[in-house]
Amino acid sequence: MADLFPSLAQCATVAAALKILLFPAYKSTDFEVHRNWLAITHSLPIKEWYLERTSEWTLDYPPFFAYLEWLLSQGAQYVDRAMLDVTNLGYDSWQAVYYQRATVLVTEGVLVYALYLFIKTSPPANNQLGHAAALSILLSPGLLIIDHIHFQYNGFLYGVLVLSLVLARKQESLLLSGVLFAALLCLKHIYLYLAPAYGVYLLRAYCLGSKSISHVRVPNILKLGIGISTIFATAFGPFAYWGQTEQLLGRLFPFSRGLCHAYWAPNFWAMYAFTDRVLIHAAPRLGVPVDSAAVSSVTRGLVGNTSFAVLPDVSPKVTFILTLFFQIICLVKLFFQPTWEIFVGAVTLCGYASFLFGWHVHEKAILLVIIPFSLLALKDRRHLGAFRPLAVAGHVSLFPLLFNAREFPVKVVYTVFWLVLFLLVFDRLAPVSSRPRVFLLDRFSLLYITVSIPLILYCSLVHQLLFGKKYEFLPLMFMSSYSAVGVVASWLGFLVVYFTS
Repeated sequence: MADLFPSLAQCATVAAALKILLFPAYKSTDFEVHRNWLAITHSLPIKEWYLERTSEWTLDYPPFFAYLEWLLSQGAQYVDRAMLDVTNLGYDSWQAVYYQRATVLVTEGVLVYALYLFIKTSPPANNQLGHAAALSILLSPGLLIIDHIHFQYNGFLYGVLVLSLVLARKQESLLLSGVLFAALLCLKHIYLYLAPAYGVYLLRAYCLGSKSISHVRVPNILKLGIGISTIFATAFGPFAYWGQTEQLLGRLFPFSRGLCHAYWAPNFWAMYAFTDRVLIHAAPRLGVPVDSAAVSSVTRGLVGNTSFAVLPDVSPKVTFILTLFFQIICLVKLFFQPTWEIFVGAVTLCGYASFLFGWHVHEKAILLVIIPFSLLALKDRRHLGAFRPLAVAGHVSLFPLLFNAREFPVKVVYTVFWLVLFLLVFDRLAPVSSRPRVFLLDRFSLLYITVSIPLILYCSLVHQLLFGKKYEFLPLMFMSSYSAVGVVASWLGFLVVYFTS
């Protein structure tokens, strides 16, 4: 690793300096969410954490994240005690802002360590490929935009995920990988979408014999069961004892929200909603009935029930069935071929399925796909071909999170620089595959990347110059629909690669 330049440590240092410069930048309501959680966990006894309702931003992450907030609040009391007052809603002194920004940066150290371990455990022949993939994750525009400007702790959480994936590389650390993933579920429940891949891989590679599935490794099953049970008991046990299980689960899984987020995540339902918008205008000519009450449902920018004016409405049950179906088809191969690379591919495809077909998906959840896929993107040129449209679509779809003019140069220049740099580097490093490449996907990627430039200019600048504050949802719809096409194309391409590799 010594001959790899720039090193992971050097890049982490430069990236940290840039992120410190962004401390005064725009912050979303997520900043107040986490400030309120600091106040709740510091000021109230544990049994009141999931009952407190002074702020609309109630605690709705699993207990381990609440414990993390409590830990961070211990330092916050020496910086600015006012930020720990539950009734001090909207408090954002510069001390509070800088402290919370600093905690995001410090906890991201978990990601740096996980990437270091990923490079270290890569086969010597692939060391340079692992190094390039690790740097692409460390310097990700997605993490910069979501964590260090918008404000969240994804660097820490994805650090735990990557660490768990890396530990799954070796048989002797499989148990620790499974236990660590269980802890991740107790930090943020969105990673439940990846749990089927972990379940199948741990069952096949750790609990059953490598040569015969009829050989059951009872000691391994006991160790895994005890380890995972201990994690969940530590997280949820106290709240179950206090009779708060239903209250806690209601916070974690609020199904009262609508199918689409206020800004459509770039998934299948964004394309579905866009088609519905087009059909509204075509309906009179086609003689198709239009539900007038639903005309503004998916464009009103509010969180709630989503209704379609022409196309049939979609229920949570439908999204669950579609998600489960597209996860199962990739898990079948994993069961019969439980290698590490197929496992990471299955984790990636489980992320795809949940993002594309899930209920009330946030645009930020695209990192569920990008991060694990990055570990495989340089396996060969077929994998890279499927990764390219995802890299463009996934990061461009995050632009609407930052809508202030002063953040425009940061998000656009940094993202474009990252895309140009890493896609060119990846293109040079990716080895030739022994199997034919997906020709149409390669041509699509080139056309897709070309279209992104005028689209970004229109949505970010031209639309406002032409229409002012009119049709505010139009650029969001264009951006989301464009990104959805890229994500779906990438998913289809990776499905072909996954099943033919």
